[in-house]
Amino acid sequence: MQSEGQYIRIEGDIRSVVYQNPENGYAVMRVDVGGDTVTAVGCLPDASAGEHITADGVWTAHQSYGQQFKADRIERSMPTGKGAIYQYLALGAVKGIGPATAALIVDKFGDETLEIIETEPERLSEIKGISLKKAIAIGSEFRRRGGMRLIMEFLVEYGVRPELAVKLYRCYGDAALDAVRDNPYILSLESFGADFFEADTLALNLGFDSESPQRTEAAVLFEMRYNLNNGHVFLPRGKLVDATARLIDASHDSVEDALDRLEEHGYVIRDGVAGQDAFYLCDMHEAETYVAARLGEMARGGSPVKKDLDRLIKNIEREQGVTYAALQREAVMLAAESEIMVLTGGPGTGKTTAIRGILAMFDSLGLVTALCAPTGRAAKRISELNGREASTIHRLLEAGYSMETDSIQFSRDEDNPLEADAVILDEASMVDITLMASLLRAMRRGCRLVLVGDADQLPSVGPGNVFSDIIRSNAVGTIRLTEIFRQAEESAIIRNAHLINGGQSPEWTENKGDFFFMQRSTRERAADTIVELCAERLPKNMGIDPSQIQVLSPTRQSETGTENLNRRIQAAVNPPRPDKNEKQYGEYIYREDDRVMQIRNNYDIIWKNADGLTGGSGVFNGDTGRILHIDRQTETMEIDFDGRLTVYPFELLHDLEPAFAMTVHKAQGSEYRAVILCAMPGANALMTRGVLYTAVTRAKELLIIVGDTETASRMTADDRRQRRYSGLRARLDPNG
Repeated sequence: MQSEGQYIRIEGDIRSVVYQNPENGYAVMRVDVGGDTVTAVGCLPDASAGEHITADGVWTAHQSYGQQFKADRIERSMPTGKGAIYQYLALGAVKGIGPATAALIVDKFGDETLEIIETEPERLSEIKGISLKKAIAIGSEFRRRGGMRLIMEFLVEYGVRPELAVKLYRCYGDAALDAVRDNPYILSLESFGADFFEADTLALNLGFDSESPQRTEAAVLFEMRYNLNNGHVFLPRGKLVDATARLIDASHDSVEDALDRLEEHGYVIRDGVAGQDAFYLCDMHEAETYVAARLGEMARGGSPVKKDLDRLIKNIEREQGVTYAALQREAVMLAAESEIMVLTGGPGTGKTTAIRGILAMFDSLGLVTALCAPTGRAAKRISELNGREASTIHRLLEAGYSMETDSIQFSRDEDNPLEADAVILDEASMVDITLMASLLRAMRRGCRLVLVGDADQLPSVGPGNVFSDIIRSNAVGTIRLTEIFRQAEESAIIRNAHLINGGQSPEWTENKGDFFFMQRSTRERAADTIVELCAERLPKNMGIDPSQIQVLSPTRQSETGTENLNRRIQAAVNPPRPDKNEKQYGEYIYREDDRVMQIRNNYDIIWKNADGLTGGSGVFNGDTGRILHIDRQTETMEIDFDGRLTVYPFELLHDLEPAFAMTVHKAQGSEYRAVILCAMPGANALMTRGVLYTAVTRAKELLIIVGDTETASRMTADDRRQRRYSGLRARLDPNG
C-alpha cells in the first residue's frame, strides 16, 4: 500500500484506458508501473494503450475502487523499438490499425514505423490491403494525435492547464502549437476559457515584453469580458482605458493605441450612446441594438382588435369570479390592443390576477400563448398560478450545446420561430440583454409580448438592466400596479416589503403574523439561531419541514455567509448516518437528502419525469433539487430537480453547490414557504435596499429576519443602485 498524500512521480506504460472525457481530456487509465498494474487518473487528451507516461501526483484511496494515483501533471513519450511500437498500434492507438495490420506495418518498416506514418503515410499503401486513401487517413489521424500531444506537453511545461489543449487543437489543428507560441494571449479568448493571468504568465515566461501590443490588447478584452459579470453591456472609453492601465501597469497612451487597433480589426465596436463614448464587445453590441430595434418596432406596431373588448372583459370577470380594479382592467385592455406591454408592481398588487385576465383575453382572441420565466422555480410558480404549462426561456427556445462552435445554441430563432401568437414572460427583471435578444429572435413578426415583473427587485445577474431600461424609456406601454389589495394587506410580509421599498423602516420588534425580527448582536449568535430555527423551532413549533425553509444571506463569506451556513445547517438537519451515502467534493460533503443548486447552465444533462417515460434535457443556473441517491460504484448521483430526475456523474459536481442557504441574488424569481434572512454587516455593495426588498419578497407564508436592527435599517435607507452601463434605454428613447 502506497502512502497517501505524498507527492511523487510514477512511470510506466498504459495498458488500457478505462474512461476518457473528450471535452477536457480527463482520463482513467490502467498503467503498468514496474510490473504492477495501477489505476491513474488525470488530464491526458487522447490517451491510448501502449503509450509511455511519466506522472506527478499523489496516491489516494477511492471509496469504491481502492487505491488510485491522482496526477496533476502527465508527460508521455512515444514507444521505441519494434516490439513496443507493435504493442502501441495493436492496442488501437491509431484509428484504422488493428493487431493484424499493425504486424504487417511493423514487419515492413521496423523501428521507422511511426516516422513513416507521420511524414510519409502514403508508403503504407505498399502493404497489401491498405489503399492509398486509407494510408492517408491513417497518417492524418496519427498527426492529429501527435499535434494534441505536443500542445498539451507545451502547456504542461509552462504550468498551464492541459485541458486547454483540447479546445486549442479543435480550433487550430496542427497549427495550434505555433498559434500559442506566436501569441499566448489567444488562450484568454472566451472560446478557450483561460483567464488573462494564465495567458499573461505563459507569455512573460516565453519572453514577451510587458509592453507588447498583444498583452495590452488581451488586457483590454479581459476587462470588457470581466465587466459583463458586473452587469455592464459596454464600458466608457475613459473608464476602460484607466482600468486596463491599472491592471497591467501600462501607460494610458499604450492602452488607447490598443483599443484603436481592436476597433480597427473588428474585435470591439465603438458607438456613441447614452452620452458616452462607448466600447462594446461585438456580441453585446449586436444583442443591444437588436433588442432596441425589435422592441421599438413592436411598440410602434399595435394590434387593432375588432371585437368588443368591454364585453370580453366582462365575460372573463364572470368566468373567473373577479372584478378587476381599474389598473388591472387597463392592463388586460392594453394587452389586447398592443404588440408589447409591461406589467409591473410589488407584492400583493394583483399581478397574478391581471396575468390570468390577459391570458383569458388572448384565449378569447384565438391566440396561442406561451408562458415562460427565467428559472425553473419561477416557471413552476406561474404554471401553478395560471393552471397552464409554463417553461423556462431556455427550454422554450430549445437550448442545446453545439460541439462545432463550443457554445450554447437555441433551436428556436428567426429560421425556426416559436409556434406562438403571444408570449407572457414572468420575472422579466431577471432577463439579461443576450437572453432577451434570443427570445425576440425566436418570436415571429406580430407575436405579442407581455413582460411581467417587479421593477424594484435586483437586476439580472448577466449584463444589462433590460426590464428597468424598457420601463424608464417610456417607449413601451406600461401598467404599474400600486394598490395593495385588502387580503394581501393582512400580510405583514407584504406591508413591510412596501415600507422597505419606500425607504421606511418597519417596526422591527412588532413580531406578529408572518413577519418576525430576531435581534442578534454577533455573527456567531445569528448563525446559531438560524441553525436552531431550521433544525428545531420551525419544524417542531410550526410544523414546517426543513425542506420548505430557505435561508438567505447577502454574502457568501463570513460566519453568516452561505458557505458556512450550508455546512452548519447540513450537520443539523441532514447529519451523517450509516444508511446515507455521501461524496466529498472540494471542501463540501454531499449527502443523500441534501439540497443542491445548479450554478451554471448545462444543456446536455438528460432528465426524466417521475413517470420514467417522458423527459428532456437541460438543467439551468439556479435550479434547485434534492439528492436522492449516491452510487459510489458507478460514481453517479441521482438528483430530483422539482420532478425532473437526473443522473450526475461525479465529474460534473463542479456544476453544483449546497442550497440549504443561498445568496439573495440566487433566490431571485423563487418563492418559499418560509424564509430566514440573515441581516448582519457585510460588503457595502450588498447592504442595500434592493437586496433587502428582494429577500423579503421571496417569503410566501413566513419571514424571519435574524440580525441586528442597525444593519436592517441601514439597508432600508441605502437606495444605492450599482450603475450599469447599458445603452438600451437611450436607444429606445433617443430624446429621453
